[in-house]
Amino acid sequence: MSILSKLFGGGGTTKAAQTSEPVTYQGFRITASPMPEGSQFRIAATIEKEIGGELKTHQLIRADMLNDHKDAVEASINKAKVLIDQMGDNLF
Repeated sequence: MSILSKLFGGGGTTKAAQTSEPVTYQGFRITASPMPEGSQFRIAATIEKEIGGELKTHQLIRADMLNDHKDAVEASINKAKVLIDQMGDNLF
């Protein structure tokens, strides 16, 4: 099954992604939600920030895969922080 069909709900019985507690970083809220793929987890997170009274959301998904869920959560948060450092509000 291709990654696109997994991302958009195509077939298969993949367990649901477990989300972490939100982390606040430079005014952004990061919620890690590594995506299970077989016995590994793909780095993924949701980045949110309220701008001008409107909640903006960016979905971060990376190709990186890790074996341990806890490590994937940590890596997802770190990748989100790097993206925030690079893009800031231009992320939205």
